[in-house]
Amino acid sequence: MLFQGVDKRKKLICSFPKALHDDVIAVLKTIPQKAYIPYDMSEDMSTYTLSSGKIQFPYRVYFYEPTSKEMYSLTKQQQDILHCVYSRSHDGYMREKHITALLSTDFPEWVIPYIVKVCDEYVIDILQVVYTNLKGKNTAHIKQFCADNHASFYRSYNRMISYWNAFYRHNCHRYEDYVGRKLFIECFGAKRTMKCSK
Repeated sequence: MLFQGVDKRKKLICSFPKALHDDVIAVLKTIPQKAYIPYDMSEDMSTYTLSSGKIQFPYRVYFYEPTSKEMYSLTKQQQDILHCVYSRSHDGYMREKHITALLSTDFPEWVIPYIVKVCDEYVIDILQVVYTNLKGKNTAHIKQFCADNHASFYRSYNRMISYWNAFYRHNCHRYEDYVGRKLFIECFGAKRTMKCSK
């Protein structure tokens, strides 16, 4: 099924800081015009505040991946942008692959929302990958981002708990032992008594 027009992909420009827009455009040229299903990217957007301003990205994208040759023709910054886009893929294996790539190097501030967002979902393997890569490291920059986006982070924290309760409680009876809890508290700075700010 053909993707309904290149213009829809251009909505992804608002998913990154303005200073990156030329690089985002370069990345968009590598994303195939074909998609798994037709969809509207304006639905179910996640909004975060960075030091460089607000960004907004879709909960899911349904793009096919570019070829390896196209991917490796991009600069490191452009590859990071591409990994962020595909971290929102409808395919859990694809999300894990691209999040793993982001975590394999030092990542800039604008990558943090994508890492935090993928951790409020139901795929425990991704939580484990993120926790393994971040535990024991200085994550002060991530904690600051989460504090600056308290309301969104609070919702993510509660979503993570709800998925443990729905899917993993039978395997991990003690919530204290759940990898999602460890990740959110140790690496993201969540507090057990955290409340939503008005």
